[in-house]
Amino acid sequence: MAPRRAPSSKAGAEPKRQRRMMTIAEKVKLLDMLKEGRTYAAVARQYGVNESTVRYIKKEEANIRKTATITFQKSAKRVVTARNKTIVRMESALAVWIADCQKKNITLDSNIIQTKAKSLYETFAAKEPEDDSGDREEDEEEVEDPQPGTSSDSPREAASADTIAAETYVNETFKKITSEGGYRPEQVFNMDKTGLFWKRMPSRTFLFKEEAKASGFKAYNDRVTLVMCSNAAGFLLKPGFIYKSKNPSILKNKHKNLLPVHWMYNAKAWMTKMLTSDWFHQCFIPQVKAYLAEKCMPFKVLLIMANAGGHATDLLYSGVQIEFLPPNTTSLIQPMDQGVIRAFKTLYTRNALANLVSSVDAAQEDDDFNLKAYWRQYTIAMCLQNIQKALQEMKPVTVSASWKKLWPEVVYDDKGFTLAEIQHSAVQKAVQLAAIIRGEGFADMTADDVNELLDCYSQPLTEEDLEELMKSASEEEEEQQETRSCLPNWLHFGTTSPRSADWLRICKSGHRNGTTIWFDRSNFATRSTTS
Repeated sequence: MAPRRAPSSKAGAEPKRQRRMMTIAEKVKLLDMLKEGRTYAAVARQYGVNESTVRYIKKEEANIRKTATITFQKSAKRVVTARNKTIVRMESALAVWIADCQKKNITLDSNIIQTKAKSLYETFAAKEPEDDSGDREEDEEEVEDPQPGTSSDSPREAASADTIAAETYVNETFKKITSEGGYRPEQVFNMDKTGLFWKRMPSRTFLFKEEAKASGFKAYNDRVTLVMCSNAAGFLLKPGFIYKSKNPSILKNKHKNLLPVHWMYNAKAWMTKMLTSDWFHQCFIPQVKAYLAEKCMPFKVLLIMANAGGHATDLLYSGVQIEFLPPNTTSLIQPMDQGVIRAFKTLYTRNALANLVSSVDAAQEDDDFNLKAYWRQYTIAMCLQNIQKALQEMKPVTVSASWKKLWPEVVYDDKGFTLAEIQHSAVQKAVQLAAIIRGEGFADMTADDVNELLDCYSQPLTEEDLEELMKSASEEEEEQQETRSCLPNWLHFGTTSPRSADWLRICKSGHRNGTTIWFDRSNFATRSTTS
């Protein structure tokens, strides 16, 4: 192929000016010129930059001169800006909260975001010693001026279900993909992630209440992330399992390849793009290859995913086609969200209660037996056993039924338990087991108590949950970067606007007519603009 020729410039057209990065030393000289009485326009011509850039540098004069006094690098091009520690924590927590609400299809607007941000700031500020110095953070010396203004358009609602987009995708896009690709049910997979509070009991039980009173780390808030995936024929893969530790002591002598899950980890047990890639290449591909080989079918796979925070969008493998569901449609058509995950969690809860009953039965003659002490010994290894039991009870025909809304043509009448029936049966069994355990909150446990526990996964994170996630000041910047990488595509944080206060940019990117919310860190005000 011939080398691409550089485009010829039109006659009389000025060449495009390259963006210039000024050093700290140059900025100081520029500021000195302004101090001597030179105009913004004259200084801009002197340095070959826009007048708006000169005005921005003037606005940042205090930070620039402060940086110049402490840096030994004359060619430095960044300004050191003091950031308040409480605001850093608030922003990280706010990002986690927004992403969590988006996943749970909880509608947000600028007023809700503003109220939550103010509440989080007050919560963190009340528990932080007063510190005017703040954390040090490097900011670019030049940023794009978004020119925020007023608009009659309401801010984007973050997670309202889009029924029209869902119907269009099912009836047109998905049908075309499966038809042109010639995919069979065994070759079409759906993946979704979900959180699991692996050591939480219903809130009325004495085990939960005692844990809530305890100071320090609360085990009932210990959360893992499960990556669940099945095909339209009802085959459930070994789930991905994200824990906060790489090698917990309880699994020290166990080979992780023999676990009923694909073990992954990071400090917060969150799904990240890197872990998505790990799951795809090390968990999904090997299992699907073995499954299709056993079925004597070619390795031709369609993987359906939500375009959600933490999901890598650049996964590639020969023979695999990856398609992302439209925004705000997962609750309507994504198979894993049509009862599979909730049924699994119901079975897991029932199995955890069965563990308690077994301990009570085994200790009937032990006068020193303490149920609270036993529950404290409920380890992540026992959690994995209960996960394995729950998965084994999910029949293929039942899992296949969850594809009815996305691909009704391949779903047949369920001759066994439906997902709803599995949930109902497991809840009733959990109530019976609780009556055997006895004690406060167990003896009179109802189906509503169990369902309340299951519903907690659909509720937004509380401030206590968010505070637990934002643990130590030394981790804040690292957590902030990881949090932002896990946000949905339309959500990202910008930098300071030259014509406004210290604004936090929360916008729907990639759309010409998207709505942008500008959030003022200084007074928790919001305003919106449209592109």
